[in-house]
Amino acid sequence: MIVRATLFTLFAFGFVLLPFVSSFATENEQRVYRFAVTDVVGLEELQREFGAFQKILSEKTGLTFKLFPVTGRTVVAETFRSGKLDFALSGPSEYVMIKHRSDALPVIGLSRPGYYSVVVTRKDSGIHSLSDLKGKKIAFGDHGSTAYHLAPLQVLANAGIDASTDMKAINVGKLVAWKSLVRGKVDAIGLNQDRFHLFSEKEVGVSEDDFQILGRSPDLPNDLIMAAPHVPTDVIEKVRVAFGEHGDEILEAILVGPRNNKYKSMKFLTSIQDSDYDYIRQLYKTAGFAEFTSSVKTG
Repeated sequence: MIVRATLFTLFAFGFVLLPFVSSFATENEQRVYRFAVTDVVGLEELQREFGAFQKILSEKTGLTFKLFPVTGRTVVAETFRSGKLDFALSGPSEYVMIKHRSDALPVIGLSRPGYYSVVVTRKDSGIHSLSDLKGKKIAFGDHGSTAYHLAPLQVLANAGIDASTDMKAINVGKLVAWKSLVRGKVDAIGLNQDRFHLFSEKEVGVSEDDFQILGRSPDLPNDLIMAAPHVPTDVIEKVRVAFGEHGDEILEAILVGPRNNKYKSMKFLTSIQDSDYDYIRQLYKTAGFAEFTSSVKTG
C-alpha cells in the first residue's frame, strides 16, 4: 500500500510539474526581448540598419525580438538594470562601462579582422616618430571610443607621452579629425586603421602615400552582443546556438544595413568571456577612468 501511495504521489506531482515546465518554456518563447545598438540613434535608423537582423534572429531562435532605440551606453546600463532592455550590440569600451554599471553578460563576439588603431601624421609635418608628438596638437574621435580615443591614447602612453601633460588633445568627430589633419590644423590623429584607408581613398587631392603611420595598437577586442543579467540562461543559450548554426544568414541580414559594411568580413564567436576585455580596462586606466578597471558592478 505504501509503494502504491508513493507511486501515486509521484505521478500526481509529475502531472502538475509538466504543465508548469511547459508553461515556463512557452512564456520565454512568447515574451518580447528588446534589442539595442549603442551607436545607432533613433528607431527609424535602427530599423533601417537592423530590421532584417531582428527578423532573422527571431526566426532562428524561436523567440520574439524587438528593436529598442537608445541614446548611448549610459542608457543601456540603466535599462539593463531596470529590466526594460534585454540585449545590446556594442563596441568593447561600451561593454566595459555597461558591465561595470549593470553586470551585463557577454554572449556573442563579432570578430573583425584588422580591427586596430593607428596614430597618423602628414609626411610633410616634420614628425617622424611618436616621441616627436610631445607638445603637439593631436585629434581623437568621440570621447571614450575604443578605436578613435582609448587605443590611440595607449599607443602614445607606451611611447612615454602623457595625454594630460605632453600634448594638446582634442576630441571631435572622426571626419572632423581627419579633415583637420589634411588641412594641417592638427599634427596627428588617432583612428581605426580601416577608417584611415577609407578616408585617404576618398579625399580629393591627397593619397595614403601623403601620410605616415607613427604607431599602431594591438588587435582590439571584439564588438559584442551582451545580455542583461535578468535574461534567462536558456534564452541566452538559444541565441548562442542560433549564431553558431546560422551565422552566415545572420551576417547577411546585418549587412543589409548601409552603415554595417565594417562587419563585412566578420565572424561570430559563440564562446567569449569577460576577461577578453581586460585590455580595454587598461585603456580606461591610461585615459584616467580608473573606475572602469574593475568588472564588478559597484551599484
